[in-house]
Amino acid sequence: MEVKIGVLHTPREITLESTHTPAEVEELVAAALKSVDGQLSLTDERGRKVIIPANLIAYVEIAQADVRRVGFVAG
Repeated sequence: MEVKIGVLHTPREITLESTHTPAEVEELVAAALKSVDGQLSLTDERGRKVIIPANLIAYVEIAQADVRRVGFVAG
């Protein structure tokens, strides 16, 4: 699934493909935001870890990954 994280004072968002379920990501975000010095830590499909200080998180968008379609159109 795809997770997009907006970071304060940064024009680009962080996008990663995660193996977590939407409920798991939501729990991780909620736990990070509850703590004063919390950090959101997510691992993508390739094993890379992203750590963001919770006080810099502007938003988190959780969506199912797009199924990439490959095909040809008969003309």
